[in-house]
Amino acid sequence: MKATAIAPTNIAFTKYWGKKDEILRLPENGSVSMCLSDLLTTTTVEFSPKFKKDTVTINGGGVENGEAERVIKHLDRVRQMAGIEYRAKVVSNNNFPIGTGLSSSASGFAALSLAASATAGLKLSEKELSILARQGAGSACRSIPGGFVEWMDGNTSETSYAKQIFPASYWALADVVAIVSEGRKETSSSVGMKKAKSSPFMKVRLSHMKEKNNQIKKFIKNRDFKALGELTEQDALELHSIMLTQYPPLIYWTPGTLRIMKLVSHWRADGIPVYFTINTGQDIHLICEQKNVKKVVKKLKGLDFVKDIIVNTPGEGTRLSENHLF
Repeated sequence: MKATAIAPTNIAFTKYWGKKDEILRLPENGSVSMCLSDLLTTTTVEFSPKFKKDTVTINGGGVENGEAERVIKHLDRVRQMAGIEYRAKVVSNNNFPIGTGLSSSASGFAALSLAASATAGLKLSEKELSILARQGAGSACRSIPGGFVEWMDGNTSETSYAKQIFPASYWALADVVAIVSEGRKETSSSVGMKKAKSSPFMKVRLSHMKEKNNQIKKFIKNRDFKALGELTEQDALELHSIMLTQYPPLIYWTPGTLRIMKLVSHWRADGIPVYFTINTGQDIHLICEQKNVKKVVKKLKGLDFVKDIIVNTPGEGTRLSENHLF
């Protein structure tokens, strides 16, 4: 038996950095995000007695040992839950660059969690699936529900999961992604955030994250774009200030990233309501309302260093597919 799942990445309006528990991947703070329609991972998993070992193929090629071990460890979680010992074949494809700050681990482990649990015969609830996905990659839990999502700030595995707060159809927002570099970042998020507490500003950030999450939920509820954009942009800059001041420091931005960050304020002055946010990488997300997408895309197309543009709207969560990859 095999199963295939499609999972979206998500963009966090308020972000998390650092973990309370490294093994369970419990974040230092809750966060609020939006699932994306067109940044997707498709994964097929089959457990079978015919396989002598686990094999993992991503985007048509082999994977580094650390990545393969992380996938196999997640398969072990599913095997333990299902009470099976069969080895697995995993084939996964992304329709976007991985390792550049576009949350490929979020969509990857969300898709792996649903495909593996389904082929193992588990019938998990959305909450249970979110908890499972979180243990593979923290932000993967936010890719399980669709639309606008909150990752609850829990202190135990059972209380740290993501739930939908508004459906995808609630607000016609867009996330226009500018690919400025397809090269993989040198330091993964998982490794980088282990040093978060070495920043002298980390305690200050954590002290007001609950308030920021409550504010961002209110802005979404009221469809207050200006307020949402301002807080989203501010939170991204605050997140990167932690990275810049931790030791060793993390500098994910490239010249292209910085150039767009500076241009966005000029575009707003020219009458285009758009705000940026950046994950742990160099590629940049531009948040706008769908009615302004063409204007934003036109601006990006005028920049010769932008390699690709991907337009997203609020998307569905992780779901099963009949289109198997093998």
